[in-house]
Amino acid sequence: MRNPWTAKNPFMSAWLSAANSAMGSARGHATAAARREVASVQRTATQQMLDFWSGKATSTLPAPTPARKRRKKR
Repeated sequence: MRNPWTAKNPFMSAWLSAANSAMGSARGHATAAARREVASVQRTATQQMLDFWSGKATSTLPAPTPARKRRKKR
């Protein structure tokens, strides 16, 4: 007699194939996003180094804002 637990299941096969495809796509998107982020960080760091060593470095602190004028009490 044939064992039913070892028989092929076409529905399970199709479901696993679709799940594998979706996970592969998600992994590809995540990898691409991570690479874009790393490239952005590297570009920013390179620009900051070039600015510093070329003498373009300025204070990164914002300019002080003028104090608000207070209303006189009557």
